[in-house]
Amino acid sequence: MELENIVANTVYLKAREGGGDSNKGKSKKWKKILQFPHISQCIHLRYKLDVRYSYIIDQQPIGRLLFRQFCAEAKPEYHKYNVFLDSIESYELEQDEQRIATAETVYKRYLQRDAPEAVDVLSLEIIEHCKESLESGNRELFNDCMAAVKTFLAGTPFTEFQDSMFFYRYLQWKWLEQQTVTYKTFRMYRVLGKGGFGEVCACQVRATGKMYACKKLEKKRIKKRKGESMVLIEKQILQKINSRFVVSLAYAYETKDALCLVLTIMNGGDLKFHIYNMGGEPGFDLARTRFYAAEVLCGLEHLHYLGLVYRDCKPENILLDDYGHVRISDLGLAVEIPEGESVRGRVGTVGYMAPEVIDNEKYTYSPDWFSFGCLIYEMIEGQAPFRARKEKVKREEVDRRVKEDTEKYSCRFSEDAKALCKALLKKSPRSRLGCHCGRYGARELKQAEFFKSTNWKRLEAGLCDPPFIPDPHAVYAKDVLDIEQFSTVKGVTLDTSDDSFYSKFNTGSVSIPWQDEMIETECFKELNVFGENNTPSSDVIFTSVPPGDSNPSCFPFRRKKKQAARTQPIPVEERYLRNVPKILLDTNS
Repeated sequence: MELENIVANTVYLKAREGGGDSNKGKSKKWKKILQFPHISQCIHLRYKLDVRYSYIIDQQPIGRLLFRQFCAEAKPEYHKYNVFLDSIESYELEQDEQRIATAETVYKRYLQRDAPEAVDVLSLEIIEHCKESLESGNRELFNDCMAAVKTFLAGTPFTEFQDSMFFYRYLQWKWLEQQTVTYKTFRMYRVLGKGGFGEVCACQVRATGKMYACKKLEKKRIKKRKGESMVLIEKQILQKINSRFVVSLAYAYETKDALCLVLTIMNGGDLKFHIYNMGGEPGFDLARTRFYAAEVLCGLEHLHYLGLVYRDCKPENILLDDYGHVRISDLGLAVEIPEGESVRGRVGTVGYMAPEVIDNEKYTYSPDWFSFGCLIYEMIEGQAPFRARKEKVKREEVDRRVKEDTEKYSCRFSEDAKALCKALLKKSPRSRLGCHCGRYGARELKQAEFFKSTNWKRLEAGLCDPPFIPDPHAVYAKDVLDIEQFSTVKGVTLDTSDDSFYSKFNTGSVSIPWQDEMIETECFKELNVFGENNTPSSDVIFTSVPPGDSNPSCFPFRRKKKQAARTQPIPVEERYLRNVPKILLDTNS
């Protein structure tokens, strides 16, 4: 039995480390899997997708890279504007003590009229305002400059981009992104844990080698427990979120027996494990607590901004990645709150539910701030505020303590930490910190003295060093044989009436995570090549008729290597060709 666990862990760790070969876990056929279609097969996407600057450049990672490549290689006169935007971004992420000096450097290099790299699309009013405010070191100092440059780039430069081979390459990437996802897309590894409807396994994308966690939701178990609505809501919520502090959904697909959510893999274990099972006294020091609390706060801020209340903030649901950063996971209890409305629901985990949840009162985002206070308290004290670890006590008693008892603070709490926890654990939402600005309550918490040393811009960019890095050779999960297996579901039959629900779930790749995966694994870099001297490659040149075989063989019956269907040109409707630049039209066909 022990041997089975050793083998499962060894195979899993080898996959995490990139498989031990030059392909870094990619399939030997990865280039074939990600082979670009001929442009004639995806030109229709130009008229189906959002092709505005605000979407392609600001929201699509590959779109942004291709636009920058266009500016750098095809229109060098536009390249300086992107360099300027990068300088502003670097300024905003600068350490507080360095920001004034950096502001002066940016001003002299780009805003002084006689500077060689001067940005010439800014008004005198904007430049003067920046000059007068240089000494402030305000993070928002160059906001007006950034807006003006983006407005310029969204005009003629973006129109010219849409008439270039770089835009048509973007359509090819979008075609690949929309391809069907099946179980064959992945390799499956060991079970990491279990959820309400099935197991969670480690998996790896064959084409890129990127590791994920696959949450399998058994169809029969969902149907038996009437969980269709809950499952679909969780999937739709995950699909909305793009945050480095919340587990992301990368793919959603179905098999014969299960619906599968492919999520960010978090190899470092959960905070409950690290609070109680890492040797020594339970709990963390204040610096480590502050780091995790700040990242969780950013995750809650992003959820609330989207109108979502989490309702299950507890150590088990906060997971560490390979580098020691944390993310919120398990959004099964999250719910969307329409603007101006509230919800009711006695859901959550005993000991972490706010008094208003226990009493089944209406609420908006207040329960998350109470449970966040419980989380911070537990990280410092090494036990939850209203229930000692492994204490055998009835649910009713824990609920009574939450509503009536005042938590006790030991010498492990600094005055700032104590003040923050007290403010978050107020019994009434009316007096609780974070509950006075609706979905923007995180702004109140960020002003707390406990977070005074936190550089929020750098934290949100992932530039703050974690206080602890998980061991890359350790598996922070139960032994495979210790993870309880689900029993077989009996008395449930799947039929065609279930197909409508499955089709809503089975949506394939999620755009931003998929594009990030292509970039992170360097697939984008290796595949995104054009012809010699920056000329269009054959796959982005339109031919009016598929080319015939111009060199007939002496042996016409000899079997020939079949060309992949996606790479073959197909006839294109005249309306799709009207806006195609001449350089991409094959005039000899």
